[in-house]
Parts: sequence; structure tokens; C-alpha cells
Amino acid sequence: MKHPVVATVNGLEDFRYIDLVERKIENVKQRASLRDIAAETGVSIATVSRVLNDHVNVAQRTRDLVLQAVERRRHEVATRTRTVYVRCPYVLTDYFGLIVSSIAETLKLHGLRLVLDAGESGQGTGALRDLPGTDDVDAAILILPPEEGDELVALSRAGYPFVVVDPRILPLPDIASVSAAHFAGARAVADHLIELGHRDIAVIAGPEEWLAGDARLAGHRAALAQAGVLLAPERLRHVEPTTAHGRSAAAELLDLEPRPSAIVCFNDKVAVGTLQAARERGLRVPEDLSVAGFDDIDLAEATSPPLTTVRQPLQEMGRIAVTQLMRVLDGHQPEALHIELATTLVVRESTAAR
Repeated sequence: MKHPVVATVNGLEDFRYIDLVERKIENVKQRASLRDIAAETGVSIATVSRVLNDHVNVAQRTRDLVLQAVERRRHEVATRTRTVYVRCPYVLTDYFGLIVSSIAETLKLHGLRLVLDAGESGQGTGALRDLPGTDDVDAAILILPPEEGDELVALSRAGYPFVVVDPRILPLPDIASVSAAHFAGARAVADHLIELGHRDIAVIAGPEEWLAGDARLAGHRAALAQAGVLLAPERLRHVEPTTAHGRSAAAELLDLEPRPSAIVCFNDKVAVGTLQAARERGLRVPEDLSVAGFDDIDLAEATSPPLTTVRQPLQEMGRIAVTQLMRVLDGHQPEALHIELATTLVVRESTAAR
């Protein structure tokens, strides 16, 4: 069977495959390209292709040379430690740091080596496009990748094994992902405020068109609708999830007349900014204003008062991402492509009855 042609250079067919040798050697994951084997043996790429496809018009000596090179590569892959590229193009704060630490610990338990690309160094364009041609990396775990969906689809169609943690966009077909149950967690915290008697609840949501932001906002709206309340446009702000942006958005909301009795925030950092804005206006939390966050990072317990929030199972997300990837590397489909882990409402002193 002829493989699809990717490009033609100087009249020779140039093929690129992720699992080329796997087609010919049972149960072996190999990402050697035709070009690599051709360079090692000194024959053309087209000749290597004919050998691997059992074409008859190849001299026996040449056939043996190519198959020996393939076997050497098979042995190298079978005996060396597999390496996983972990990309987190964000500063490793307590949120991302917990996920990355869990991934690192779980990879070590499985005997896999980690190559970490984090912070600014992980923000380079073309990072995903370069992965299939990287000989010393076998698979990847991508944390909140900023790329558009078509780049992730292209990587998947190339046959490259990877898992997405905390996807920014809706889960894509045939791409394994792990995330928290954002909708359920957001609904739980809004239900909590409603049970306390709050009806005028403002929302500081995350960036628009983020999967987590959309799901959490939908959860807040669902809880309010169940209580017979619609979220008014002036009670909603979309911000980058930082303390500074939270403070600015909360200042706008707290200067409204009438002032909302509660503000539910996209994450704990935004909630900290909200606490700052309330303090600047002489408002007491929770007596004058209830504030809730999301994530339950360490900061949530250190605020005054401690934050009511929603706990995400960040370490479990990292562990399950590695488990999914191991199944892919072993030649199996993950039992579930898109996994959502349950969240937990954590009630502290920043919320009180209206």
C-alpha cells in the first residue's frame, strides 16, 4: 500500500510519518522518518519507501541494509528511556505549579523522562509543529495550550501522541484531554450564595471564548435562573484572571447603584483583587459584601477573610493526564477521551447571609 505524499523535492517523494516503523514491526512505537533511514543507509528516500512497502524492484543487498537500519532504530527505541515533553506556556504559580509537579512525579513513577518548557520559553510559535520531527521526544502533555484548534488537530492527524490538560477550547475529536467540571463547580458556588439569600450577584468572569470561562459563566447563569434571577449585563465583567484585573473590575461593580450584595469571581486571584477593591471603599467582607473565588489555591486560605471558593483537583488532573498518555504510548485508546474531574465547594468566611 502506498503512503500519502507530503511533498516532492527534486523529483523524489518526501514522506513524513510519525509511526512509520510501527506499520512494519509489531508493537513498536517508532517515529523515524524515511529521510533519517535514507541518510543512515546512503540510499534514496524513494528506495527506503519501496523496501518498507515490500516492492520487488529493490536489490536484496539494499533491502537488507535498510531493514538492518530499521531494526537498529527499533532496538534504540525499545531500550532507551522514553521522554515526554511537558509544555506550560505560563508562569509556574501555585495553580500551574501543582499540575506540573504532579505530572513530573507521575512520569517518574512510570520511568519516563520529562522535558519541561514553561513560562515565556514555552510561548514560542511553532512549538507544536516542530514536535513530530523531534527525535528525542516521544510524546507530549500540553497544559492550557494557546493554539487554535486546527493546530491541535494537525498534530493529532500526524499521529503524534499527546494529552491536553485544562483545554482552552472545546474538546476536539480524537484528542485526549483532562479538565475540571467547571460548570458544576460554578453552579455550586452560585447556589451557595443564593441559599444565603443573595439575589443581586455580580460575576467577574474570565476571558471570553475560554472553555473554562464559558462553562463557569454558564454555571452561574443556571443557578441564578433556577432562582428566578437573570444576570444583568451591567453586573458582568470579563477580565484576564489576575489580581489587578479583578481589582479594576470589582471597582466598577462596587461603584454601581445599587451595589451588588455578592461578587463571584473567575478564580481566587480575581477574588483577591475584589477584596482589595472592597477594602478601598470601606466595605466589610462578608458583612457588606460576599466574595467567592474558584480554584482553592494556597492564597485562598491566606486572605482576610479566607475565601469561599471551589477546589479543583489539580494534582489529580496531572496524574490522570499521564495515565492517559501511557495508554496511548502503549498502543491503546484511552478509556475516555475527555475526562472531567469533580470539583468541591469550600465554604470559608468571605461569604455570609444577606
